[in-house]
Amino acid sequence: MPFINIKDSTDRVSFEQAVLKPLGNHQGLYMPEQIPALSPDCFSQSAFSNDSFQQIAFNVLRPFTSDSLNEAQLESLIQQAFNFPLKLHSLSDSQHILELFHGPTLAFKDFGARFLAECLSQFTHEPITIITATSGDTGAAVAHAFHADSFQNHALQNKAHINVVILYPKGKISIEQEQLFCTLGNNIHTVAVEADFDTCQSLVKQAFDDKEINQKHRLNSANSINIARLLAQVCYYAALPQLLKQPIDTIAVPCGNFGNITAGLLAQKMGVPIKHFIAATNANDTVPRFFEEGQWQPRPTVRTSSNAMDVASPNNFPRLLHLYKEHPEQMHREISAIAISESEVEQTMLKTHQAGYTIDPHTAVALRAIQKTNVTGQSVALSTAHPAKFAQSVESITGEAVELPDTIRNPLNKPNLSTTMDSNFKSLKDYLMNSIL
Repeated sequence: MPFINIKDSTDRVSFEQAVLKPLGNHQGLYMPEQIPALSPDCFSQSAFSNDSFQQIAFNVLRPFTSDSLNEAQLESLIQQAFNFPLKLHSLSDSQHILELFHGPTLAFKDFGARFLAECLSQFTHEPITIITATSGDTGAAVAHAFHADSFQNHALQNKAHINVVILYPKGKISIEQEQLFCTLGNNIHTVAVEADFDTCQSLVKQAFDDKEINQKHRLNSANSINIARLLAQVCYYAALPQLLKQPIDTIAVPCGNFGNITAGLLAQKMGVPIKHFIAATNANDTVPRFFEEGQWQPRPTVRTSSNAMDVASPNNFPRLLHLYKEHPEQMHREISAIAISESEVEQTMLKTHQAGYTIDPHTAVALRAIQKTNVTGQSVALSTAHPAKFAQSVESITGEAVELPDTIRNPLNKPNLSTTMDSNFKSLKDYLMNSIL
């Protein structure tokens, strides 16, 4: 299936080309030229297992990847990338939590990052440099997916040297998040930028536009601008009806860069029975204000406890708009957008903990959005990170210690290997040209 640049419809590429060069002409993002329809049999099996999730993922991804991967290759990639469980926790008969944090870095970003790494193991035969920005969880998922000592598919390790450069806002992510990806070393290079996440994203885009950098490094991105990451996330939405054993009336998605909800909307348009989405943001409420006022007016980024969502100018929102370019009036029928305050996050975390289930701040944003909008029918809040990744925040609100998995505990005692940098692009260019071989 061809992918088109949403800023230039004449720019049509294969799946492989979109993965290897994720930004098209005029820094345009790629989207599928057509959205294939899934058979209801793809997500209506009576029993759910990890094997059935992998089969659902194959059915979802096959139409998008058939021009670049044969069936055996795709099956292998899926088995290597999605080798961890997907779980549903029910708070009541009608209110549920989809736990997306059972991968190696305890966050939903593992789905996209690992699938992208496996795709590149097929497509890449020369050295490349991946440069990406993170507001929290992307950094760890990308670092672990591409760390030279941890490839599931060793073809990439044996055939090419991949450097990974991860920019993150200094002091604006949790210590648990930071230590997960800033202690690996080897081919993983981490940069603490003295600015916010939106500035980190801007620096990454400037690097892609710089000819000298691109002459030295074959740049690629592991951010959600890469179509492989987005398509991987469609898979767990397609699995939801089987997990829930019935159609879904409402899904609340904690939104930062708006890739996750865009993947959900793709799933819906492929035929997955989901009636309505809630785009739940924190105080960085550019999209809720856009829905209410019709004006795109980003404000300076506000720091919150749900730091992975501290994004004022979400990169993927143009993709969401692209899905509705033919019928823009449908967007407001199928999506609600709501901002959740810090006090509401804390109250939701405390009440949910007292009821016997502990959640992180991002999950609290989604859960509170469901409660605040008084939805009826079957509702699902996406839980995008394990509460241990925000142990200090969770403990301060609940008054109880969070048990840390070894995945979190072990890196806390390792040295942080990051380079600190100002927000000037010249500093980043000097670093890439002189410090990354």
